[in-house]
Amino acid sequence: MMQVSRKVDYALRAVIYLSLLKDSRPVTVSEIASHRRIPRKFLEKIIKDLIRGGLVVPHRGAHGGYTLARSPDHISFRDVIEAVEGPISINICVTGERDCSVLASCNMQRIWQEGQRRMLEFFADTTLADLNPIAGLNTPPEVVV
Repeated sequence: MMQVSRKVDYALRAVIYLSLLKDSRPVTVSEIASHRRIPRKFLEKIIKDLIRGGLVVPHRGAHGGYTLARSPDHISFRDVIEAVEGPISINICVTGERDCSVLASCNMQRIWQEGQRRMLEFFADTTLADLNPIAGLNTPPEVVV
């Protein structure tokens, strides 16, 4: 079964939460974890990946926490996925690695390549801003949009 990893799911939940906040105040890991039902310890590791990926900014101090590094319309699903998991690949034959033993005689490679192209395009074209309440996303009552 192909499915998105928990790490990607949690990373997307976290940045979507940050994108829905009306004020741009820093938010703690505990707040995000509580509102998005993410294990706090796991989220701490994910936040580090999001910081390294340039998607989240840490704020120190008594009122510290995390905010988005860019506006929601400039952060795509692809950005988030690649920040926490690395490059997206539907199959080994669409990566730079060409170590498949049947590559020369494979008639599926063009299908994998097209699937890869479409998936990357979809994830790159879908931004956090596309998930605003007007588009039908239910926000928790604590979030003012």
